[in-house]
Amino acid sequence: MIQYICPNCFGALDVVYRDLDNIDLNPEKIASRGRDLWRYIELLPLQDPRNIVSLGAGFTRLIKSIRLSKKFNLKNLYLKEDITNPTHSFKDRAASVAISKALEFKLNAVGCASTGNLAAATAAHAARAGLPCYIFAPVGVEKEKLSHALSYGARIVLVEGTYDEANWIASRFAEEESIGIVNVNIRPYYVEGSKTLAYEICEQLGWRTPDHIIIPMASGALLNAIDKGLNELKTIGLIDGDVKISGVQPEGCSPIITAYRENRDYIKPIRNINTIAVSLAIGNPGDGVYALRTIRRTRGTAVSVTDREIIEAVNDLARLEGLFIEPGGAVTIAGLKKIVEEGLIDRDEEVVCLLTGSGLKTPHIVHEHALEPLIIKPSIDELKKIIGVEKIA
Repeated sequence: MIQYICPNCFGALDVVYRDLDNIDLNPEKIASRGRDLWRYIELLPLQDPRNIVSLGAGFTRLIKSIRLSKKFNLKNLYLKEDITNPTHSFKDRAASVAISKALEFKLNAVGCASTGNLAAATAAHAARAGLPCYIFAPVGVEKEKLSHALSYGARIVLVEGTYDEANWIASRFAEEESIGIVNVNIRPYYVEGSKTLAYEICEQLGWRTPDHIIIPMASGALLNAIDKGLNELKTIGLIDGDVKISGVQPEGCSPIITAYRENRDYIKPIRNINTIAVSLAIGNPGDGVYALRTIRRTRGTAVSVTDREIIEAVNDLARLEGLFIEPGGAVTIAGLKKIVEEGLIDRDEEVVCLLTGSGLKTPHIVHEHALEPLIIKPSIDELKKIIGVEKIA
């Protein structure tokens, strides 16, 4: 049986690497390798590289913002877009490492509990590995995301309840059937894929750290993974300097933010969830307490944003930067705006916002809040009318 829970506190376990400071890894060696997350293989939990299951996730672009920087009056704003991964979200990183580890454990099937993005990533990598895949999701997950997972041959199980209840069912399934649920009994390895975002940011900045990283939060696992990745790079001597880490949640599901505001060191689970950022809708965040500690230790901050602010951020990213981002990823831009307005970011700070999923996963959100198409008859006179209207507008 895979050990994934601490027998003393029942908390989730993390992977720890022995003799981390003795790892022989330098920028030249890394630069000579393939442009995916496995270029950092010495810092990933696989014993035999023959078990790697890869669709090419990782080494996505770090874009220096031009127009959003001006809007927020920031000199150095970077956008780490993870929408060009194989299934168009950062979850491909986690799925690649988790499914590779499932092969190393010789498991016969895999699966996950998901609000959408992890479903597609797990199903795709399972298909690549030749493993059966089971997806547990709450009723109400976007149809586009379920269709994505179904296309890879995954078996979808919809649970009449919240994500937390779907996660509980998935946990029971893992115990009863001894399969690898990537964010349950393979979780220690699953989160190792996410930390490669931190590696890439530092490499793409010339092996230095930014001043501030802003991260969307659901369970809080991604935020902690980024912190873990930064600390590992510091230990092996590839970077120095401190990074402020801040987290953002939608107002309709913000248990971590509420705990931060109330200066608590524990999370009160919530059940009544109402947000367009469905991918962040986890009412009982398993890593929430650790995310709180990370934010406070790094002198970051935590903010929640409304659905209206999220839609504004989706539109700003598309219209000012040419990036189509789903609401769960765009929360970092909405959060950045709020943090700037509260005077918590200096104009000269180097800031990185994570954009974790493509807007192609939630096209209905944009359609509901976009201008209606103009319909004309195929004639020059009709065209002149439109040109006149557009000029006036």
